[in-house]
Amino acid sequence: MKNSLTAAGALAVAALLCACSPDQPSVPAPRAVRTVEINYGNALDASRYVGTVQSRHEVEQSFRVGGKVAQRKVDVGQLVHEGDILAVLDDSDYRLAEEASQQQWAAAVEQTRQAESDRQRLTALKADGSVSAADEERARTNAQTTHATAEAEARKLELARNRLKYTVLRTSRSGVVTAVRIEAGQVVAEGQPVITVANPDESEIVIDVPEDRMSAFKEARFKASLASAPNEILDVTLRELSPQAAAQTRTYRARLKPAKALPLGATATVTAERVMTGVSVAAVPATALTQTGGQPAMWVVTPTGKDPVGTVELVPVAVMGYRNDEVLVSGPQAGALVVTAGVQKMASGLKVALPGAAIVDANASQQAAR
Repeated sequence: MKNSLTAAGALAVAALLCACSPDQPSVPAPRAVRTVEINYGNALDASRYVGTVQSRHEVEQSFRVGGKVAQRKVDVGQLVHEGDILAVLDDSDYRLAEEASQQQWAAAVEQTRQAESDRQRLTALKADGSVSAADEERARTNAQTTHATAEAEARKLELARNRLKYTVLRTSRSGVVTAVRIEAGQVVAEGQPVITVANPDESEIVIDVPEDRMSAFKEARFKASLASAPNEILDVTLRELSPQAAAQTRTYRARLKPAKALPLGATATVTAERVMTGVSVAAVPATALTQTGGQPAMWVVTPTGKDPVGTVELVPVAVMGYRNDEVLVSGPQAGALVVTAGVQKMASGLKVALPGAAIVDANASQQAAR
């Protein structure tokens, strides 16, 4: 009898211990996720190009004669007006050339005067038969020749004077000096660009467009911003598009006119946007994009009944383009919810809490029930 009571007591103690031990597996709480709703609309094809601000009218000034630079009158950034002196060459040789041409012209004039006097005298002598007609004809021809020689020497003198004047380089238009390539004492060649003058009031943005973007570029609308003011959006219009690609880069040079004058040399970003009719895409954060089997995909949340809880499934998507921190996709149904954060921790069938749901820890509920 005593043994029976001992056995019954042991069974009671074992039953009590079993009741106190966790006899059910732990249930993980639904994971909170961030989601966005898929909304389709017309695709917006946007491309970005980086260029520089240049002057529409930029002139590279150069001497029309060669020589040694005697003076440089301007510096980069200096404002100049039409006719201002930019630089001066040593004009010693050109003055000597002018003096020599002056002397040759004076000698030619004297020869012309003497030949004309001989012609008049022989013409008078021919009248009384003192000289032959041949002598008179030679005198007339000599007078014409010396006259032509004097005219040629006069032109040479004018050319020498012009070359002397060309030793002083004057700006052909008003503007700002953007480049200086000479210093005093340097020898420059005729026609060598030495100083660049640009008009700061007529600026434009210059970019290079790849060949495969040309058709879309022609139909686009343009916005621009400067690196110094990225939040200020500028309206620009396409002024000129080169019909021929550059030989080295195989790109087409485009010039866009801004609504206001911009600082020359500034870095500008041009955005070309074109609405793609007939193509519907949804813009979602780029963080929602993952992949399966090497192909792009996204985690789509499927709600479970009326509870604010759902399960996630990996759905393949087609990527139509990129825009800053967004990606343009198609594939999921309109109105579907896609996970935008923590996609690397998702798994098929995983329960997640939809936005606004109160997350309840099932394990804590079980302990409270006990």
